[in-house]
Amino acid sequence: MSLAIIYSRARIAIDAPLVTVEAHISNGLPGFAIVGLPEASVKESRDRVRSAIINSKFEFPDKKITINLAPADLPKEGGRFDLAIALGVLAASGQLPTDKLEQYEFAGELALSGELRPIIGEIPLTMACSKENRVAVLPAKNAEIASHIKSAKVIAANQLIDVYHHLSGQQVLPLMAHQQNTAHKNYSIDMQDVIGQQHAKQALEICAAGGHHLLMLGPPGTGKTMLAERLASIMPEMSEAQALQTAAIHSIVGKAANIENWKIRPFRSPHHTCSAVALVGGSSNPKPGEISLAHNGILFLDELAEFDRKVLDVLREPLETHKVTISRAARQVDFPAKFQLIAALNPSPCGHYNDEKMRSTPDQMLRYLNKISGPFLDRIDLQIEVSRLPKGALQQTSERGESSEVIKQRVIAAQHIQTQRQYKLNAELNNRELDKYCKLSPQDADFLETAIDKLGLSIRAYHRILKVARTIADLKQTEQINKTHLAQALGYRAMDRLLLNLHRH
Repeated sequence: MSLAIIYSRARIAIDAPLVTVEAHISNGLPGFAIVGLPEASVKESRDRVRSAIINSKFEFPDKKITINLAPADLPKEGGRFDLAIALGVLAASGQLPTDKLEQYEFAGELALSGELRPIIGEIPLTMACSKENRVAVLPAKNAEIASHIKSAKVIAANQLIDVYHHLSGQQVLPLMAHQQNTAHKNYSIDMQDVIGQQHAKQALEICAAGGHHLLMLGPPGTGKTMLAERLASIMPEMSEAQALQTAAIHSIVGKAANIENWKIRPFRSPHHTCSAVALVGGSSNPKPGEISLAHNGILFLDELAEFDRKVLDVLREPLETHKVTISRAARQVDFPAKFQLIAALNPSPCGHYNDEKMRSTPDQMLRYLNKISGPFLDRIDLQIEVSRLPKGALQQTSERGESSEVIKQRVIAAQHIQTQRQYKLNAELNNRELDKYCKLSPQDADFLETAIDKLGLSIRAYHRILKVARTIADLKQTEQINKTHLAQALGYRAMDRLLLNLHRH
């Protein structure tokens, strides 16, 4: 048979569209052409495939070979099509039976020896293949990761000759057993590692319970970074669907190769010198940025005031929409970006405020803090001050507080209340849902409006305070929000109060 059809998949963002690899062998001058919008790395597969076929002891046809990657208008990149192209050549030249090819999809880069090398993006590929009820044939390293996907049929192969033997019935390769995602991370870090700072720990508990964003304000060395790193230890593990989506994003940048603790939430902490593209994603062939790699997890921005203002402002839309859309001339792609933002900053250029180490004037502090735009601050639910510990606190072991596991159980209970009531966390409530689930008595509503007016806050900040108060009530398992909850939520506006005081000076 001079024509063979093999199935594979391309990689576009976190999607894996089907690619039909058509191999045709005809008489004429010997040649090897690949058409169908292949990029340079795909065109180079001609030499890899030729050597892999010869070194696997097959005959390479001395005829005109044409490989078409359909659809023709879909860009193809990488070495992921090598295996499919090689099998297409073998099938079209009559060396491989074609009766079973429709049942499979193939992906893998070939070494010159015929060995299969891993690709990136194995999880989206396997998910898409499973929906079509086909078996995915992958390099062994990719197959191990893909076997975490329920209902997926995956075969691991190490050599081109192994795939040939399987398709010809000489030596059948077994389906990979489904890997149960039962790994639990033994956190080497715990909330009890942080001495004191009970106010900050309580704020982190509220953040974990309601999915809120947090800003920590305080001098150097007060434990802001330690607190942020321990937030994941009090959060519930991801669901199967969340874990799969997060792993899919990591796999397309080649970071899912060492999957351990499948359901542990990611923690990303980019340096303050990172660019807007590194943070939200981009480049000519769009790739996910830090906010997408933090999907279903935590994005920690330390030294917030040192970030470029324009870089921070690109976060404003993703914080609201939970996704980022990257538009280029050739294509437009969406990456999910549902993350919890935890930020930390010093209150002044010298790092201190209102103590004996203070060396900055109010004007200098205002210039420093004004690097962060008002609309960006509006999107942060809680702002807390992390003060220096009083003298003697380091010697008091009783100030360690509760363990992460104890706090985590309260967080899980509060989230259960929210999902039973509204099927989502409090941070995700829209305005209509706020009216329904966060009703206030006339006296409490008047109290909140007066406080908002004195602090000069926006309507968005008003809604944020209501959401935080709802979470505080849920943690205390109280059905109705009252003045105590509102007062506590208003207490988490440290940055607003600091800016107000500086403007008065």
